[in-house]
This record gives sequence, structure tokens and C-alpha cells, in this order.
Amino acid sequence: MASKPGNVALIALAQVLVLSLWFSGTAAGPGMARDSVLPAGFQALLTSAVQAGFVAGTLASALLALPDRFDPRRVFAASALLGAAANALILALPLGSDAAVAARFATGAALAGVYPVGMKLAAGWADRRDMGLIVGILVGGLTLGSASPHLVNALGGLDWRLTLGFATAAAAAGAALIGVIRLGPRHAPAPPFRPAAVLELWRNRGTRLATLGYLGHMWELYAMWSWVGLYLAASFAAWRGDAVDPSQAALAAFAVILSGALGSVVAGLLADRYGRVAVTVAAMAVSGACCLLAGAFFGLHPAWTIGLCLVWGFAVVADSAQFSASVAEMSAPGLVGTMLTVQTSLGFTLTLLTIHLMPVLVGAMGWGGAFAVLAIGPALGCVAMLRLRDSSILDRRE
Repeated sequence: MASKPGNVALIALAQVLVLSLWFSGTAAGPGMARDSVLPAGFQALLTSAVQAGFVAGTLASALLALPDRFDPRRVFAASALLGAAANALILALPLGSDAAVAARFATGAALAGVYPVGMKLAAGWADRRDMGLIVGILVGGLTLGSASPHLVNALGGLDWRLTLGFATAAAAAGAALIGVIRLGPRHAPAPPFRPAAVLELWRNRGTRLATLGYLGHMWELYAMWSWVGLYLAASFAAWRGDAVDPSQAALAAFAVILSGALGSVVAGLLADRYGRVAVTVAAMAVSGACCLLAGAFFGLHPAWTIGLCLVWGFAVVADSAQFSASVAEMSAPGLVGTMLTVQTSLGFTLTLLTIHLMPVLVGAMGWGGAFAVLAIGPALGCVAMLRLRDSSILDRRE
């Protein structure tokens, strides 16, 4: 396929298909619990193992510069097939076994060759006029996938074997689809392999500040996504004074996270027109304000609480693609894949801390205090991006 829109659309579709592996464990967990008595914390391990595997995989990929040293389409396809095989293996393993958790770790490690590599492929077709939109479309697809387990659970769940089987087949289809695309005109061969190239992200002032902004964003994002469903359920119960149907909170959480898919695309359009700093700072200011308001809105009529969370869901991920777009624009062309992988690895490492910190904070400070702590991230992210605004590197690109 020769056209730019066609290639970008295929990259986005292939990435969404393969990333279904990421969310299949979260969606399958409740069904596994219905079929068998699982060890305490097993469902949480299914989710955190894929996150930890992704961090390990991105670190290894960046150190070896895999996305830049080899044809990224082959890296993407091979990683997708490895992830599909690890995901399918769970179907043959005993429910609740450590081996199943290890398989989810392996799935996450394989996805390190999919998500950042997909962004590199898309960036190869982008230019100054549409980089934000193109990367925003990919992040919007990730956001749609993140929302899907909440919809599955709201509808009563599916047979967990069907969920895992569908994700495996989708990943295989994504691997086949990526072979159809062409490399974009901005794709550049990698320079000679140097393990120290991973440090270029930090040495370059522009990419360093964009990554610091990204880390502030990631401090908040996955903790919010992981806990907004329980926050909504607790808020609904506090308003009614008794228990509520869990499907109501799950459906609301689906809508909240899904709103971020629209936010990613809208922010991409605005960033290409008005600049990445303006959009990222505005999005983090809104999401940080929502963090601080979450306590005041807790226990109000559900319409008020859901309304706040819909705004929050839109803003909390709207800026995500723009940090990646900034790094892609400010990196040496032959190192774009490695730089995006390093940035992603650092961000997801941070999420492992905040996701598990949240229940401790909720127990000690309540929902309002816990979410207020998350506001620290976007506040510091705004500082980093405002400093980037003064960078002559950024000025030449915006």
C-alpha cells in the first residue's frame, strides 16, 4: 500500500489487534475466578505481570537498539507472534498457577516490540504538520483497548478461554497485517550500534525535558485508569448508602477511559496547530485539577461524579501522544525507535509504583487524599514542558 493514510491506518489497526494481548488478562480474570478458586491476589498479578514484563522488554529492546537496527516491521511481527504464543499457553496451564503469571510476564515482554515500534513506524510517515495526530491515533487505540475490560465485565463477562483465544488470534492477524505496510519517507537507517545510545534521551535537552513531562503524566495516568472503577463504585455506594450493582461502576469506568481515545485524537489535531507545549500543559492542568476535585465530588449524585471523571478521562491521556511526538521530532532519525522505547520503559516503570501505591494511600488518606497525591505528577510535568517551551530545539520544530 503506497498511500500515507492507508499505511497509517494499517499500522494503527495492527497495533490495536496485537495490544488486545495486554488487556485479555484483565478481562479474563473474573471468568477464571468463577471457574476456580484462585490464590489471593492472582487477578492483580495477571495485570501487573504484563506491566512488569513490558518494562523488562522495553529495557532490553532499548539497550540492544532493536527497533532501529532491524526492519521494524519484522520486529513488530516477531514480537506479536511471541506474545500470541505466550498468551495461548495460558489455556494449557492450570488455573491460578505461577506458570500462568510467568506467561503474562512473557506476553508483556513481547509487547515491548509492538507498542513503541508501532509509534516508530507511524512516525516514519509523519511530518511537522501531522505528527501529533498520527501518534495520537495510535495512543487512542491503546486507550480503547484499556477501556474494553470494563465493558466486558459490565456486560457480565465472557468465557475466559474465549477472551484469551480471541486475543491470540487478533495478535496473529496483526502480525500478518504489519507485513503489508511500507516504511515511511522519514524512516532512516540506524547508525552503528552503540549500547550507550540509550543515554542520548537524557543528554539531549529537548528529549530530556519531554521525557520528564511524560513521567509526570505517567505518574497519574495508570493509577487513575486502574482505580477509577473502584472509586466510582465507592462513590455510588456512599451516595445511596448501600451496595450498588458492580456493572454500573464498570460501565461508567468504560465510558471514562474511552473518552481518552477522543482526547488523544483531539489533542493531536490541536498540538499540530498550536504546539505540543500548549496542549500538554493544558491537558495536565485539567487532569491535575480533576485529581484535586475527586475528593469533593466523592459521594455526590452519580451524574456529578461521572461528569468529573469523563472530563478527567478525556484530559488524563490526551497529552500522552504528544510527549512521544516531541521525542520523535527531536531525536536523530536513526534513533527514533530506541528513544521512544527508552521513554516508554521509564514511564511504565513509574506506573508500577503508583498503581500499587494507590491502595495504601486510599487506606491512609481516603479517595480524595490519594488522588490529590497523583496531582504532583502533572504539576511537575507542566514545569518540565514550560521549560521546554523556551528551548531553541523546540522552537525550530513548532
